[in-house]
Amino acid sequence: MKEEIDVNKLLPIGSVVKLKEVEKPVMIYGRKQKQTSTKREYDYVAVPYPEGNISEEYNVFFNRNMIKEVLHKGCETEEEQKLRQELE
Repeated sequence: MKEEIDVNKLLPIGSVVKLKEVEKPVMIYGRKQKQTSTKREYDYVAVPYPEGNISEEYNVFFNRNMIKEVLHKGCETEEEQKLRQELE
């Protein structure tokens, strides 16, 4: 049985997701991130999966409403849960 994941809440780093209108899955490596070129804040910054960090040009900034499917949920420790509550 697959775990029900609420994408309206921030996901832990290391989570791998599929996005609407983006073919390749991405791995989340940051939350509440500001894109330097636009100065806009996004819920997440991610890199292509499985390649990982290629260069800054391949960073994908997106908000939680763009998540179509969660392929893998990242590690959740007590420290992660506390930080996520602070970020929400």
